[in-house]
Amino acid sequence: MNKQLTCPGCQHQSFRVFEFHGEQVDTCQKCAGLWFEYGELDRALSTADNGDDAVVLEQSMGAHLGRSERHCHGCDCTLERYHLMQEFEIEIDVCPSCRGVWLDKHECDKVVQSPRVRQALAELNGKISVKTWLFQFLSQMPVEFNLKPKSKPVVTWWLLGLNLVIFGVYGFDLSMIDPIFEQFALVPNQVMHGSHVWTLFSHMFLHGDIIHLAGNMYFLYVVGDNLEDALGRARFLGLYLVCGLAAAAAQIISEPGSDIYMVGASGAIAGLFGMYLLWFRYASLTFMFIVFQKKVSPLVFFGIWLAFNIFGLYMAGEGVAYWAHIGGFVAGLIIGKLMYTRVMAANPMLALMSSPEVRVSR
Repeated sequence: MNKQLTCPGCQHQSFRVFEFHGEQVDTCQKCAGLWFEYGELDRALSTADNGDDAVVLEQSMGAHLGRSERHCHGCDCTLERYHLMQEFEIEIDVCPSCRGVWLDKHECDKVVQSPRVRQALAELNGKISVKTWLFQFLSQMPVEFNLKPKSKPVVTWWLLGLNLVIFGVYGFDLSMIDPIFEQFALVPNQVMHGSHVWTLFSHMFLHGDIIHLAGNMYFLYVVGDNLEDALGRARFLGLYLVCGLAAAAAQIISEPGSDIYMVGASGAIAGLFGMYLLWFRYASLTFMFIVFQKKVSPLVFFGIWLAFNIFGLYMAGEGVAYWAHIGGFVAGLIIGKLMYTRVMAANPMLALMSSPEVRVSR
């Protein structure tokens, strides 16, 4: 260690030896940046717990960004700026002479986990297959590209099963539909007068027909597993019900005197859309226009979904609880914003993939 050498980051001249995943590297005692001699970074990353024990990052960096204003810690050459790797645009400084690498303190954790990011991007950037195109063409349902959950989505499966079983009890017997709806469907006018208050919950588990059920359950399946993984089972179920209540409240407030039945999980699932949009911005959903299929971000996809709901509301369409959809979605956005820091802290990989340096190909 040479204490007379100047820090590339802050120009301080006091360094100490720091053990970084088995490698003895120089660290600035002022800004805590790290200097890696050639080969040290790859060896350290190969030792770190990041899913790759044979990292060769130093030989395959991303785009060259030009000359840096910083100078080499070892030989005082002007450093060159690079992206860490393609589609993970952390900017690092590399010496063109000795090939040493400088990392600012805030970059270190992200660099250590870069092999996981590379693996995740390989999954997210997979090409749309003919099978995927055919499925969406026939079903008109989107296909999700997201990271696989770490845990089994037990609550999501139970919600799917419960909705299917309940519909199976009455949905294929016309004589049972009206009696079931009279007791368990939400009627705003009744609730406003203090009657049938249990329908604030029970309406979420009823559906008008098999198409209504299939659409809702598919979207619950698409977004539910990732959200349950991020939140935990109990919290996921609780927030699902909260979003359903918010959706019901929005519909009741908009039409307090209505005697029309309101049924379906759409409002609760719309709340999941809001949370998904804020926490899984790196994911992709396929959108199909006639026969043309395109990956889009959740922001674009749910923006289109919201626009359809606002348009339906403007046209005063009947038979669809547009205010419930919008109310549930807004509730999900509020929850997502309030819980963002907590959820990211509990899910480091989710936070890493949501960082602005990650670039997903769509």
